[in-house]
Amino acid sequence: MNKGQLIDQVAAELGDSKASASRAVEAVIHSITNGIKEDSNVTIVGFGTFTKKNRAARTGRNPSTGEPMQIRASTTVGFKPSASLKETL
Repeated sequence: MNKGQLIDQVAAELGDSKASASRAVEAVIHSITNGIKEDSNVTIVGFGTFTKKNRAARTGRNPSTGEPMQIRASTTVGFKPSASLKETL
């Protein structure tokens, strides 16, 4: 499912317009993003937890040449699904 399909699904669930559903989806994404930035994690009960993770710098390999290369430290987001989401799947 991509973002457009998610918006269509939300519009159908709410019985509302796609424009309204789009604003709702955008608001949720924006709120989760800000929560991760400010608090390092966002927990949605019954769905899961988004957590900010820091990756250390490391040495990797260039896939074309096989030569070692330095990979910079980075920040990423992890997701741990809730038990109820796992059961649903």
